[in-house]
Amino acid sequence: MASRRVGGRFVNPALDSGAASPFRDFLRWQRERRRSAVARRPDIETGVPRILPAPDVISPAPSWGLQICWAGHSSYLVQIDGHDLLLDPVWSDSIGYGAMRRKTPVGLPWSALPALGGVLVSHDHFDHLDAPTLLRLPRNTPIYTGLGVDAWFRRRGFTHVHGLDWWQGAPLGESGRITYVPAQHFSGRTPWGRDSTLWGGFVIQASHHTVYYAGDSGAFPGFAQIGDAFPELDAAIIPAGAYEPRWFMGPVHVGPDGCGAAFLQTGARQLVPCHWGTFRLADEPLDDPPARLREWWRDQGLAADRLRVPALGETLDIGRG
Repeated sequence: MASRRVGGRFVNPALDSGAASPFRDFLRWQRERRRSAVARRPDIETGVPRILPAPDVISPAPSWGLQICWAGHSSYLVQIDGHDLLLDPVWSDSIGYGAMRRKTPVGLPWSALPALGGVLVSHDHFDHLDAPTLLRLPRNTPIYTGLGVDAWFRRRGFTHVHGLDWWQGAPLGESGRITYVPAQHFSGRTPWGRDSTLWGGFVIQASHHTVYYAGDSGAFPGFAQIGDAFPELDAAIIPAGAYEPRWFMGPVHVGPDGCGAAFLQTGARQLVPCHWGTFRLADEPLDDPPARLREWWRDQGLAADRLRVPALGETLDIGRG
């Protein structure tokens, strides 16, 4: 099903957007966290692993294979059957006009990246669409993003921009395809721009492998629908962080247990969590998401080798079983 607008704004079909005031709830959250120990938590987080030294050079993607390298937060280099793709690249030290500083270093230097065959931007929030990083790209880099976000790139001189609706696809090279798929989230870089552009995830289909990247999302029926539409997913990259307090974050961020549940609904072979370990977007400790996800995984009795949690700068080789 394509996306839908109400009053000029995109909506989540599975979420009652009129149930509460997002701004009023945000103010309540800020009041509560000022009264709690969260506001006094140290900024330095030591529990996020990283590869040292960081890679100097990453070789171009081979014609067969799937490797996924974590740069931090939701920024991944996906090397799939000869294609080198960046997901939501954020290399800046701070985001949101400097309001939110990076707590852990980028996992690999920008200079280590191979020549890119495409950049995928799931939505326009500052921790996914980072202007200083994106403006480092050659203007002929293929860009894949949602409706409305494409205008941001075109205004800045990008010449190969695919602005996609949900379930709409665009070619990847000669034989691959990138499909923009639904998520339950929201958009906006300013309070007055909320939901004026579309949010979503991506399914990347190459000659031998297929990867799903969820972007940001709360729990919704779309995870199962995506799994049904793409039954041969080799890996699912799904957010696990920014979930406390759950009364506020739950509708738009699945959290660790929801990340695992979403993975099972997609039917993918391996799970790679994202959206953690870099920016303090919510109230949980920065290194909490993978610990809770592993606990949930054990409780479900799932095979340990299906959960892949990389260190910063680590490249996962997603073998095909």
